[in-house]
Amino acid sequence: MASGPVPTTGPRRWTRPGRLSLRTKLTGSMVLLLAFVCLVIGVASEIALRSFLVDRIDGQLSAASARAHDYANRPPDEPRGPGPDPLNAPGQASGTLSLRFTGDRVLYAGVLSIQGLPQGLSAEQEAGLRSLPVDRRPVTMTLGGLGDYRVRAVSIPGGSVVTGLPLGPMQDTLTTVGWILSGVAAAGVLGAGFVGAFAVRRTLRPLDRVAATAGRVSATRLDRGQVALSVRVPEIDTDPRTEVGQVGSALNRMLGHIARALEARHVSETRVRRFVADASHELRTPLAAIRGYAELAGRGSALVPPDVARSMSRIESEAARMTTLVEDLLLLARLDVGRPLEAGEADLTRLTADAVGDAHVAGPGHRWELRLPDGPLLVRGDVQRLHQVLANLLSNARTHTPPGTTVVTALSRSLDGTAVLTVTDNGPGVAPELLPSVFERFARGDSSRARGTGGTGLGMAIASAIVVAHHGTIEVHSRPGHTEFAVRLPVIGSAQRVHSSGTTTPQVGTRP
Repeated sequence: MASGPVPTTGPRRWTRPGRLSLRTKLTGSMVLLLAFVCLVIGVASEIALRSFLVDRIDGQLSAASARAHDYANRPPDEPRGPGPDPLNAPGQASGTLSLRFTGDRVLYAGVLSIQGLPQGLSAEQEAGLRSLPVDRRPVTMTLGGLGDYRVRAVSIPGGSVVTGLPLGPMQDTLTTVGWILSGVAAAGVLGAGFVGAFAVRRTLRPLDRVAATAGRVSATRLDRGQVALSVRVPEIDTDPRTEVGQVGSALNRMLGHIARALEARHVSETRVRRFVADASHELRTPLAAIRGYAELAGRGSALVPPDVARSMSRIESEAARMTTLVEDLLLLARLDVGRPLEAGEADLTRLTADAVGDAHVAGPGHRWELRLPDGPLLVRGDVQRLHQVLANLLSNARTHTPPGTTVVTALSRSLDGTAVLTVTDNGPGVAPELLPSVFERFARGDSSRARGTGGTGLGMAIASAIVVAHHGTIEVHSRPGHTEFAVRLPVIGSAQRVHSSGTTTPQVGTRP
């Protein structure tokens, strides 16, 4: 028997995108697109806001530079502030930086603290500020210990004045706005994901209904018997103006074609089965006559030449073989049309013992083992047909295995209340390509038609049909050195349901 799947170990891999459902793909695409749009909006907003704030700081820097320039160029007789440093010019804000130099000589250098008091600059900071081009546009410069500054240098008589404003407040504003935009975007994307998933699920409900219809059709047995394929996609899901409606309409048309084809197939099968039944029935009379005349002629075999006697013997044996074939075909035809079998109590224990005894006589070159329960195992059915099932299984094991093969016949009662009959041999086994067709008609493991090894290929088909008619199951598992046929039949007493009307209905045997 085939073994189950082997569990794998190792890190779990991500599911391939091609294996995701359409609902997941649509929702994921929508969320990714929205996240990308939010990212673009956020980056554009930050760039625009930074440009606006820089322009605003440049305006403030121009005003501060003008005040420093005017303060440094005041006539000596005008009143001045507390000192000559341009930082003392009225209106200068805290954080304002000022540097006045002439050539390589620095006259004033400092930055206003939050308390409004000037603080000195380091030599490295002064050197960086003196390298600025004069009378140009403001530039951004990073001053160690002070952070980023927006600075500008202007010329005055006898030297130059550099004025700068800090960019720290602007950067704090951009950071705060960035966090706000990120939070709003994340909340928006998350909310849109939930709403989008609901909307996609609601939108794809028609497709789910179409898939459910296809699933019901796929669960229907279409290979045999009369099939009433009445399942259709609801009319609401067949609107040709929508994509799902087009799929639903096409599926309905396809189901209509399949239903008509199945009906035509059923009619054809019915005709063939009726023909086989009628032909088999009609052939019984002439075959009986042929066998009778052959037996009558065989009684006078001493009065005819040897070749004539041998020919009459062959006619009798072939007529008997053809009679068996006709009887088998007639039995299958009756089972196909559902003709009920005789219903009585059958003791599988006694039937199995008798069948194995007969097989031992027919095949003395094989080793026959029998394993039976302690007491009788009763099932409801046709005793003769159940015996035929056992005889066919044992004959199959004897015919298709070499002498010396061990054939084990075991009967037991499973926990679910079914009788389990197994016929197991250690022969060469059934070819894998033949396993799916073992129970089909005219399927033979040996293509020969010789009496010793070949056959009509109806034995297993008859066994399967009889077991199914008894509400049971039959299956085969084979590999080199081990072939097992298993029959399961409901047991009387535990395999019947008693309805409120008082009638009993046999349950179908299930696989343990």
